[in-house]
Amino acid sequence: MATHTDVPQDALIGRMAEELKKIDTVRAPAWAGYVKTGHFKTRPPLQSDWWYTRSAAVLRSVARLGPVGVSKLRHKYGGKKDRGHKTEHTYKGSGNIIRKVLQQMEQAGLVEKTEKGVHKGRALTGKGHSFIDKIATQIAVELEKSGVKEPETSEMAVKKAAQAEEIPAKTRKSPKKSE
Repeated sequence: MATHTDVPQDALIGRMAEELKKIDTVRAPAWAGYVKTGHFKTRPPLQSDWWYTRSAAVLRSVARLGPVGVSKLRHKYGGKKDRGHKTEHTYKGSGNIIRKVLQQMEQAGLVEKTEKGVHKGRALTGKGHSFIDKIATQIAVELEKSGVKEPETSEMAVKKAAQAEEIPAKTRKSPKKSE
């Protein structure tokens, strides 16, 4: 069974967004058509269903980061603001959007408020885990049937880099200079 870390995140978020459209409690508010997603943005999103994509991305972030609050998610969805000739500054993303998304996910039963040691915030419920894992398994099966190799994970890249470092420098072939 595949988990959400085993499949490409763009495919997972896209499929989760489609599934979230079917849940009654997850709905874009009336103001979602003209609001910016952060102080650093110049225009609102162009996609008409951006709310569901953001909801899926927030749900995946909650799954990855464990008990997480709105403030940490605002940092994650923040960015740099172009201030003309002045230096760029990093700003947080919209807290209202993230808060509403988390509240809708709570109503759907996908996340809940928890405390884990000193950390408190929202974490996935059993229903949320099964929702994500079911979609991840479907994507993994489709990738396997289509014959697409698994994308290289960061762990694989680290192993390859470590193997490259183990080869002594004298045995490596240096590129020949063209004359």
